[in-house]
Amino acid sequence: METMNSGGGARRRVVVGVDDSPGGLAALRHAVDMARASHARLVAIRSWGLGLPPHGGRRRRRVGSDRGPLVPFFNGAEQRQKAALLIRLAFRDATGGIPDDVAVVIRTPEGDPGRVLAGFTSDGDVLVVGTGRNQAVKRFMHGSVSHYCSVHARCPVVVVVPPPRTADKPGAAAAA
Repeated sequence: METMNSGGGARRRVVVGVDDSPGGLAALRHAVDMARASHARLVAIRSWGLGLPPHGGRRRRRVGSDRGPLVPFFNGAEQRQKAALLIRLAFRDATGGIPDDVAVVIRTPEGDPGRVLAGFTSDGDVLVVGTGRNQAVKRFMHGSVSHYCSVHARCPVVVVVPPPRTADKPGAAAAA
């Protein structure tokens, strides 16, 4: 078991939920910085599942139903490969590639992202997730992974909001 002191107590792992949204890439950058600064292992997780939105979010279940979609046989090999590829591409886009100076573990479990991430954490970890700006419709349709994790994770949760795009800043259009 890896432990280290980071001022706020022992941290075994920095766990990060990975997607390719601006919030997800900002969360990945933040998680790499945290793992680097605290010499913690970085666990990058991209969950997958039938019916999940392709760019993050939670699968909505019918009211009163705990059942997922009925699938007679499905091993998910292709989905795990796509999830692992998305993680590698996200590292490339966020930090230029998987860092050499941080111990990185990639996980691609099946399941609802919020439940997977919250269930993967334990005491001594920190969980980093991204969120978007002005995402009310997406949250209504798909649910909020960051909210679910904030309520259910067994460790501190850092929710990272991406920086505003240059075009969103006042006066940016005049400067262009």
